[in-house]
Amino acid sequence: MSRYAYPAIFTPEKDGGYSIVFPDLEGCYTCGDDMAEGLMMAEDVLALILYGYESDGRPIPSPSAAKDLPLQKGEFVNYIACDTLRYRKMHNNKAVKKTLTIPEWLNEAASEAGINFSQVLQDALKTQLHLV
Repeated sequence: MSRYAYPAIFTPEKDGGYSIVFPDLEGCYTCGDDMAEGLMMAEDVLALILYGYESDGRPIPSPSAAKDLPLQKGEFVNYIACDTLRYRKMHNNKAVKKTLTIPEWLNEAASEAGINFSQVLQDALKTQLHLV
């Protein structure tokens, strides 16, 4: 699963900004100078933390119901959604060298046709994984 939605507690700050914490995820907090920046930062930190859970093979906690979260005066809950696959594509895009074996005749034909082997492999993997 790469799409998630978690409740975040927004705490208004005196300067007009917001502190934001995700109570279901340890160490998942951020802030923003205004609501728009806070929402953007919240999505980014949520994707980062959940990407870390996925990469480490840790179990991902279930999100709490917003109504069950204790709030202080002025605080409010907003659900934040993220897609860790999209995050992974944006931030983990370094090239990895792979060695593969194909018949010599196929290699010659593809080389003569000017085919980019890396691009063909990437396209085929995306198709096989239903990512396109």
